[in-house]
Amino acid sequence: MPAVLQTDIKVLIVDDSAIVRKVLSQQLDMHRGIEVIATAPDPYVARDKIVALQPDVITLDVEMPKMDGITFLKKLMKYHPMPVIILSSLTPKGGKTAMEALSAGAIEVMCKPGPAYSVADACDALVEKIKAASRANVKKQIETADISSVKKLHMAETTNKIFAIGASTGGVQALTQVLTAMPANAPGTVVVQHMPAQFTTSFATRLDGLCQMNVKEAKNGDHVIPGTILLAPGENHMLLQRSGANYYVTIKDGPPVCRQKPSVEVLFNSVAKFAGANAIGAILTGMGSDGAAGLLNMKNNGAHTIAQDENSCVVFGMPKEAIEKNAVEKILPLSDIARNMINFATK
Repeated sequence: MPAVLQTDIKVLIVDDSAIVRKVLSQQLDMHRGIEVIATAPDPYVARDKIVALQPDVITLDVEMPKMDGITFLKKLMKYHPMPVIILSSLTPKGGKTAMEALSAGAIEVMCKPGPAYSVADACDALVEKIKAASRANVKKQIETADISSVKKLHMAETTNKIFAIGASTGGVQALTQVLTAMPANAPGTVVVQHMPAQFTTSFATRLDGLCQMNVKEAKNGDHVIPGTILLAPGENHMLLQRSGANYYVTIKDGPPVCRQKPSVEVLFNSVAKFAGANAIGAILTGMGSDGAAGLLNMKNNGAHTIAQDENSCVVFGMPKEAIEKNAVEKILPLSDIARNMINFATK
C-alpha cells in the first residue's frame, strides 16, 4: 500500500506591519509541515487571498487599517469559518481585545514577538498553535462562543470540596460555558488555562462579569473558598496548598512542565496531594498531554475526575491523553460538566 503523503499546513499571515509579515514568513517557513502561502496587509486583501488560495489557518492582527481584525473575524466566522490565531500586543488593551476575538470564534491568541517574547520563542509557540488550529473543530468553537443560553445551576449548600479545571486550545469558550453555569456558592475553584501573561488578567475580568461566582487572577497566598474562582496567571505555575482546614494557592516561577507555564499538571498534582478525595477535577479541550498524569494522580488519591468528550472538544488532545491513561471516571459533553461537578460535590 503506498504511503499517504502528508501535505503542509497552508498559512496566511494578515498584519499591517511589513516587518511582522516578513519575520513571521521567514521563521514559519523554516519549520517542516508549515507553508506560508501568502501575506496580507489588511482584511480586504486577506479576503481575496482566502478565496483564491484556501489557506488552512490564518494568523490575524487586531489593529489594522481599513477594517479592524475583530470586525473581519466576525465576518469570516459568519461567511467562511476557518481556524484563526490572533496575534496581539502584550498590553491591557491587547488582552481585552484578545478576549473579544476568542469570543468571536478565534482558536487561539498569542503575543507578537517583542521584549517579553523573543522571535524564536514566539515562532516556536506559533508553530504549535498552527498545528493545533489546523485540527480544530471550528464549528464547536463558534457554537461554544455563544453562551447566552447557559442554564444556571443551583446548590443547596457549600462544601469543603475543591474544583480543579485545566484547559488549552478552545478553553476560553469551554471554561466560560462551565464556569458561568456554576452557582454563586459553588466550591472554591482553581483553573489553569494556557494563555500568556496579561491575557489571563483580561480573561479573569471578563469571567468575573459573566459568572455568579467571584473570579480573579490568582495571587500568591489567595484563599480558595466557596464562591471564588482563581485563574492561574500567565507565565506562572499555580499550586494548591493547605493549612489546617484552609486551602490557599502559591504562585511560582519555574521551567515549563509539559511544555506549558502555567501547567495543568502542576496544579493537578498539588490538588491530588493536598485535597485528595475532597477534589473534583476536569480536563477540557486542548492540544497535548498537559494534566493527564496529574488527573490520574488525583483519581488515585480519591478525587472524582472528568474529561470533556471528543464531540464537544475544539481539540481532543488533553482529554484523550487523560482517558488513555485511565485517569477519568466520567467522559461528558461540555454542557454536562458543571452539573456533574455540582452533583458530585453535594453527595
